[in-house]
Amino acid sequence: MTEIQTPRLLLRRWREEDLVPMAEINADPEVMRWIDDGSVRTLDQTAEDIERYEEEWDDEGFGLFAVELLASGELAGFAGLSVPAFLPEVLPDVEIGWRLGQPFWGQGYASEAAHAALEFALQDRGLERVVSISRPGNEASENVMRKLGMALERDTVHPVHGFPLHVHAIDLTEYAA
Repeated sequence: MTEIQTPRLLLRRWREEDLVPMAEINADPEVMRWIDDGSVRTLDQTAEDIERYEEEWDDEGFGLFAVELLASGELAGFAGLSVPAFLPEVLPDVEIGWRLGQPFWGQGYASEAAHAALEFALQDRGLERVVSISRPGNEASENVMRKLGMALERDTVHPVHGFPLHVHAIDLTEYAA
């Protein structure tokens, strides 16, 4: 089982008891504001999402980790890697992403989890390059990207919803520098 421990977090595979807390995170309009078209997700949709995350682990050897606070055992959200199939122009690159519940914002958890996931991607899984995709205005996520050493590579448009997107990237040589 793949797990990563940071000073405050445990990044791990998904468990059955993660469904309800993740569904609560996905049901928050503020959390979902910058995700896809901004729609909240139901309990059933969240269950399908988690099933897809686990399938990606099995198929790709990487995926989105459940992010748990070491101090309390609470599920804070997720961070990790995925294939950004919704944006074919960046393929075969792998995307790093994160989503945390509001109570966990502003405490450095996203940066801590994302840094661990990036190190996992580049050092453990041998990926040469990682991207992260954001919507303009999502300053919190773009701040995490900057802390990871990622740079804005290009602007594009969401192929389904038509809104603008930023594509940030980092490769192994930039990470190691």
